Amino acid sequence: MIVCFPVEQNNGVESAVFGHFGSAPGFVTYNTETEELDFIDNKNMVHEHGACNPAAALAGRKVDTVVVGGIGRGAIMKLASSGVSVVRSKSGVIADDIKSFINGELEMLSENMQTCSHGTHDCSH
Repeated sequence: MIVCFPVEQNNGVESAVFGHFGSAPGFVTYNTETEELDFIDNKNMVHEHGACNPAAALAGRKVDTVVVGGIGRGAIMKLASSGVSVVRSKSGVIADDIKSFINGELEMLSENMQTCSHGTHDCSH
């Protein structure tokens, strides 16, 4: 299973989970079977409001689950339509969240559960 984490900097398993999935500078993926890590640069991080498309950065990559600090409803819906589940980060650090994920301790998010805001507006774009 491939688990994906939005990050600001690639520090491997010591990376902090970035607070907003849609504007994360990159993604660290973790293969639960091989324990291999990979980094994906998010070239779509700079965007106008309503134009978040981090799923494009993940296109062509087999990702089963995304572990997020914050995510909007639109992104949850796009991921769900691609068969990708979304769970909430518990600790904010990849190494700890991997353990929590494997132990089934991370909260599954559904399409009606956005977890971030942009000041005066929400992330439902």
